[in-house]
Amino acid sequence: MKNTTFYAQLTEKARLVNTTLQQLLAEQTEISGDLKKPLNYTLEAPGKRVRSALVLWCCELIKGRTNHNAKITAAAIELVHTYSLVHDDLPAMDDDDFRRGLPTCHKAFDEATAILAGDALLTLAFEILAKKIDEPAVAVKLIEQLAQAAGPAGMIAGQLADLKAENSKTSKKLLLYIHTNKTAKMFRCAAASGAICAGAKKSDIDRLSEYGAKIGLGFQIADDILDVSASTKQLGKTAGKDAKAGKATYPALMGLDKSKQLAEKLADQATDILAPFGKKADTLRQLATALLNRKN
Repeated sequence: MKNTTFYAQLTEKARLVNTTLQQLLAEQTEISGDLKKPLNYTLEAPGKRVRSALVLWCCELIKGRTNHNAKITAAAIELVHTYSLVHDDLPAMDDDDFRRGLPTCHKAFDEATAILAGDALLTLAFEILAKKIDEPAVAVKLIEQLAQAAGPAGMIAGQLADLKAENSKTSKKLLLYIHTNKTAKMFRCAAASGAICAGAKKSDIDRLSEYGAKIGLGFQIADDILDVSASTKQLGKTAGKDAKAGKATYPALMGLDKSKQLAEKLADQATDILAPFGKKADTLRQLATALLNRKN
């Protein structure tokens, strides 16, 4: 059964992130109109903002409320995530025509514009963390978290390994490496960053980091499953592309049933990690289940 209260909370968090993004982009008066158009186009597409919501929820768990730094960080993480989608859809990468139910950036504009728009989103994320976080020491920690998760030992490493593994024999070890770096590290970053914004102690940052990594890996496995089982309309992007491209996925390696079992196990492990927080972490428990059962 769908938890309507949880999804209402997620919708509210997405609305808050969207408002913050609009405000931040409006402040960038030196960006040319030719570049602002693709930036607005990609950021206004109807995304779920799960990673950004995770920042806000982890801040609330520790501090009892969302604060300014968490809002800025949630927006920065969404900028980086959106950049990754713009570049991932390019012909040289996964070559997709649709994203979030709309033509991809390089289809709506052109390939060069999409590359530059992605570059702009990525660098803008670090600019707003440097300028907008109200404590320099906190800004440095957040920038470090995001750079590590999105950089050459994180998402970039995962993307490269993912491309190189196409149409080749894949081991469980390699698949775990790809999914951990490509997806899970950004979830880990979101959870840790929310805790940092709240001034959490190291043990709580570490605990929420582990939780984020678990749900991030589960999210990617669920994504692989949906590529096999859902329609293009449901997904908002082209279904069945993983198998056609010979992608390294859990369903391809283990089959659907075992992939579902592994995703369920990760969700259970994630919720167990939250035990020390008691009922205050119920929303994060619901998130782990929601990511497991999502339809798009």
